[in-house]
Amino acid sequence: MPKRVLILGAAGRDFHEFNLLYRDNPEFEVAGFTATQIPNIEGRRYPPDLAGSLYPTGIPIYPEGDLERLIASEKVDRVVFAYSDVSHEHVMHLAARARAAGAEFVLPGDETRIRSGRPVVAVTAVRTGAGKSPLSRQIRNLLVESGKAVAVMRHPMPYGDLTRQRVQRFAEYEDFDRNDCTIEEREEYEHHIQAGAVVFAGVDYVEILRAAEQESDVILWDGGNNDLPFLHSTLHFCVVDPHRPGHELRYWPGEANLRAADIIVVNKVETAREEDVEQVLRNVAAANPAAIVVQTASPITIEHPEMVANRRVLVVEDGPTVTHGEMAYGAGVLAAREYGASELIDPRPYAVGSIAEAYRQYPHMGPLLPAVGYGRTQMEELAETIRRAGPEAVVVGTPIDLIRLLDIDIPATRATYGIRIVVGPPWEELLATVL
Repeated sequence: MPKRVLILGAAGRDFHEFNLLYRDNPEFEVAGFTATQIPNIEGRRYPPDLAGSLYPTGIPIYPEGDLERLIASEKVDRVVFAYSDVSHEHVMHLAARARAAGAEFVLPGDETRIRSGRPVVAVTAVRTGAGKSPLSRQIRNLLVESGKAVAVMRHPMPYGDLTRQRVQRFAEYEDFDRNDCTIEEREEYEHHIQAGAVVFAGVDYVEILRAAEQESDVILWDGGNNDLPFLHSTLHFCVVDPHRPGHELRYWPGEANLRAADIIVVNKVETAREEDVEQVLRNVAAANPAAIVVQTASPITIEHPEMVANRRVLVVEDGPTVTHGEMAYGAGVLAAREYGASELIDPRPYAVGSIAEAYRQYPHMGPLLPAVGYGRTQMEELAETIRRAGPEAVVVGTPIDLIRLLDIDIPATRATYGIRIVVGPPWEELLATVL
């Protein structure tokens, strides 16, 4: 009798681990996936043309809250944990629930990483919002300047038609509309497209890697949240955030990235407290003494500062960073204050629908609007919240031109951030093995 398996996920790593470990594997029978973090995932099915010959009707996706009921009703033997950016305590609570209900609890290992025929530079973090995006841009630019053809492989965000999203290639803005991309997807792809990069993503990462290898000398793995790379890496960077000291040792799988990395980037040192930077450096040295450690600044600029000075401003921040990333503020808040906004409008009294629910679920957030946009309805609720708040201007702390997408007739400017080494070897030396 095959073992019955339930995979706990968030529409990303869970599908990847199924594809590598359980698809077409007669020793196991996957009873279902569960979903959390991302709205509108549960109630769908992993489609049969992705699930393989053993699942002619596909695989159902349930709410994670049904865990005990599913273990009993589906006679589940094994519960597989397959998502990221959660505390160790969160993971072990789920392990306790699974064991108490009679199932084993599994964190899959190295067998979920794919080996490439190209050098791979992986960019990961200990928490979402630590600064992977500017680091990825910096690395890609240096590789291109050295004459390398670089393909960016992005951590999955398959929130739409999974069959159509099996292998995705983004090279121009029109590709976002063709793939009906959400705000969350655009935030991760657009900054690469602006720089002339080609981004590969989707659902089936064996096929995605083969497509990326056809166009590249080097693969740049641009991780999501604080998840582990899907590829074996030639060079592994991990970003640490001293605005959340101690989190590098308390969150899964960020701590695993910290301990596995070749190069650890302690970012945002210019805006973090000195004692917090020192605490993080001590933790890094204890966890991974063999790693090269660099300290970096993340300078923030506003494209149109005249829109901000002495105005009532609404700040829109990166959604994952200020929701499950547990940051009370982001680059937009820091920029609005630095550039002289007279007031940061608190959007909470004006929030509607799922935006209001996000504030209830994540009460730590300050006077800012999380740019959650996992579908058209949620994007409309985001726009309506901004209209109701009535700001004189909007500061967008996300990597994309959000106001254009939401079609709101309000002056808006973007806060952008980069990365610069403050302490440590130059970038060229850090990248020497692939340059």
